[in-house]
Amino acid sequence: MNELKLLCPESYIDELSDALEALEALSISVEDADAQTDAEQALFGEPGMPPTKIGWMRSHVTAIFATEAQAETAIELLKALDFFAHCAVLGTSQIQEQDWVRLTQSQFDPVEITPTFWIVPTWHEPPATAKQIIRLDPGLAFGTGTHPTTRMCLKWIAAHAGSGKFNRVLDYGCGSGILAIGAAKFGAQSIDAVDIDPAAVEASQHNAAANQVTVQVGLTDAISGQYQLVLANILASPLKVLAPLLCTRVTKGGWLVLAGILDRQADELKAAYAPYCRLEVSNTEEGWILMTAAF
Repeated sequence: MNELKLLCPESYIDELSDALEALEALSISVEDADAQTDAEQALFGEPGMPPTKIGWMRSHVTAIFATEAQAETAIELLKALDFFAHCAVLGTSQIQEQDWVRLTQSQFDPVEITPTFWIVPTWHEPPATAKQIIRLDPGLAFGTGTHPTTRMCLKWIAAHAGSGKFNRVLDYGCGSGILAIGAAKFGAQSIDAVDIDPAAVEASQHNAAANQVTVQVGLTDAISGQYQLVLANILASPLKVLAPLLCTRVTKGGWLVLAGILDRQADELKAAYAPYCRLEVSNTEEGWILMTAAF
């Protein structure tokens, strides 16, 4: 494969990208040409608002072609386009062939939840100290154990679910199904895992089967009755909206465990759930918090 590097002003990025796609580039990436200099520009707007600009003043555009000949042909054809007079060719280079599957896998090592509880990709052997493991590979749905919110939820499950008090469990916004699988590994017998995303439902079904645990997976309308443990690792905004729904699903004597919350959002969540329960911060990691309530 061959890499073609170009310099392009903001006003012609779309035209250049379209041209490269038409010339059968395998991939196209765009980066700020002035990154890490005084001229660097941030393109992120305020939360919920569009960015202030759609592109950088000067961009480095990198296109990957299958062969050197295709890259050289692309240069000649680009030079014939009027707008390309404003762009520049920075050069071409060969890309060393790599085993991309192995390279990707090398980025995901086993994740320690506790010294005896680990998340282990299928291509790794479990650590010697692991007495309980979840087999999980990176996929389309959120939840591989690498994010602090997932780890904190699983630590709580490991510390509490093994008590036998949480036979019926709801994992709301299940993503990969990792929390539901964790509950099953620690003794829960009746587990519902639900999500609004069909891809998450499919991922959870696959992961539960791969871990040889029984989890009832479906869309959110599959929820029924009350649960001794309700888990929801989403984000603060939807968690606030879901307060009435989630709280009415917790049976007396049960627990609500919420994650996906930044430490600065603790008071917002406490206020949203105050009519139903008393939320408390029970763990914190890397700026994220775990909030729980006993019913």
